Amino acid sequence: MRLGELLDLELGCLMDFPRHGSWLRVPIGKLNTERTVPLDDTTLSAFDEWVALRGRQRPIPHPRTNKPTDFLFMISGHQMGGARIRRGLATAVKIAGLLDQSGRPLHVTPHQLRHTYGTMLINGGMSLHVLMALLGHVTPEMTLRYAHLASDTVKEAYDEAMHKMAPRHRVPLAGPRANFVPERVEWIHSEMLKTRLASGYCSRHLVAGPCQYANVCETCENFAPGVTGSAKTGPAEM
Repeated sequence: MRLGELLDLELGCLMDFPRHGSWLRVPIGKLNTERTVPLDDTTLSAFDEWVALRGRQRPIPHPRTNKPTDFLFMISGHQMGGARIRRGLATAVKIAGLLDQSGRPLHVTPHQLRHTYGTMLINGGMSLHVLMALLGHVTPEMTLRYAHLASDTVKEAYDEAMHKMAPRHRVPLAGPRANFVPERVEWIHSEMLKTRLASGYCSRHLVAGPCQYANVCETCENFAPGVTGSAKTGPAEM
């Protein structure tokens, strides 16, 4: 979620669906879109722990609609602000000992966590259109900015595609001095003379294989007379 979406979560945002687990209803945010996202057990436990610590709070007017709203992240009757989230994240960085090249604590923003979340999901095999719905994007271009494929993901996708292609598409190889000509090309060359007819053309298709009647074209059922009488070629030459 975006930070604003997180802070605007309401107390009734957690939903349980039979046979489909627990989901989170994300309110209308930056792009005026509302969505639901599935929750894993670890995230759901974190929400349950916060609800227990939060206790009962009195609804307050929503900043945009002015309607009484029971926000999920409330402290002492006030909606939690973004600064508190950023301070908590900075504290977590220090505790984890995350340092930059100069030895200072890394500067990590909430939106970087969102970026990391999207990147991990797509590297885990999630398709772009599913990630687009999960992140609440309205265009594929927005999702692509968050989806940086790891090299091993690209390699695995390539190997899988090549494995599926191998039985269907065999590419013959020739040595540096070899003059490789596929069998079908050789057959086309042999059929050239048979399909150059003064009074029409041969309509025999390639899949039918070589023709055994090279000298009786005018009496063959595949012979098609031409309109102008000039030399024409059929599918065998295309």
